[in-house]
Amino acid sequence: MDVNTLLEKVENAKALDFGDIFNKSIELFKKVWLQGLIMLLLTVALMIPIYIVMYFPLIALGLLDQEVLQHNEDLNIVIAIPMIILVLLISFFAMIIGFGLQSAFYRICKNKDLNEMGSDDYFYFFKRPYLGKTINLAIMTFGISLVAMLLCVLPLIYVMVPIALITVIYALNPDLSASEIIKVGFKLGNRKWVITFGLLIVSSILAQLVGMLLCIVGVFVTASFSYLPTYFVYKESVGFEPAADSDTSEKSEAS
Repeated sequence: MDVNTLLEKVENAKALDFGDIFNKSIELFKKVWLQGLIMLLLTVALMIPIYIVMYFPLIALGLLDQEVLQHNEDLNIVIAIPMIILVLLISFFAMIIGFGLQSAFYRICKNKDLNEMGSDDYFYFFKRPYLGKTINLAIMTFGISLVAMLLCVLPLIYVMVPIALITVIYALNPDLSASEIIKVGFKLGNRKWVITFGLLIVSSILAQLVGMLLCIVGVFVTASFSYLPTYFVYKESVGFEPAADSDTSEKSEAS
C-alpha cells in the first residue's frame, strides 16, 4: 500500500469503538501471548550485555579514590563527558533493539490474526533490506522523543501516541520510506489520538495489575497485551489490502 493510499484511508477512517478494540485485543492476546513473552525475553537478553557495558565504568569509578574525585574538578569533567556520551549511545542501541523486536511482534500478530502462513521471525527487521530502515526509524523516534522531553511533559505525552503507531505502520508497511512512515504515524496519531491514548493507558495498567496477581513474574506474560490495541487502531482505521497480505505471506515463507 503506497503512502498516498494510506493517508487517504487515514483521512476517511471510520469512528473507532473503545470496547470493540479492547475486546479484540483480548482475543488476539490469547493467540500471541507466547510470542509476546518470547519477544520480551529476547529484549531483556539482548539488553543485558548493553547495560553491563554501561554500568561497568560506573562500578570501576566507584573503586577509585573518592577524595581524588571530589577535589579534582578537571578529572570529574574528563570522566563525566564520556559517561554522558556512553549513556546516550546505550539508550540509542537499546531503542533499536526494542523497536526492531516490537515491529517483528506486530508482524507476527498480523499473521496470527488473519490466520496467515509465516514463521515467527523475531529478527525479521534486523535483516536485509530492513536493517538500515530500522536504525533510521529508531534514530528519528529517539530524536522526536528527546525533543519532546526537552519541551517538558505535554509534548512527550502527545508524541507517545504517534510513536506507538509508527512501530505498527512500519511492521505492516515495511516497504515505505522512513519519512513516509513517520508522516503516516503522525497523521493517524492526530486523527485517533484520544482513543489510542486511552487504550494505551488502560491496557498498560491492566497488563501490570494482572501480571502482579500472577506473582509479579507474570508481568512478563501479560506485558505484551499493552501493544495490541495500537495494532487494531491501525487495522480498523486503514485495514489491509489482499495483495499486501499475499506479499507478506510470500516473504514470510521465503524467510
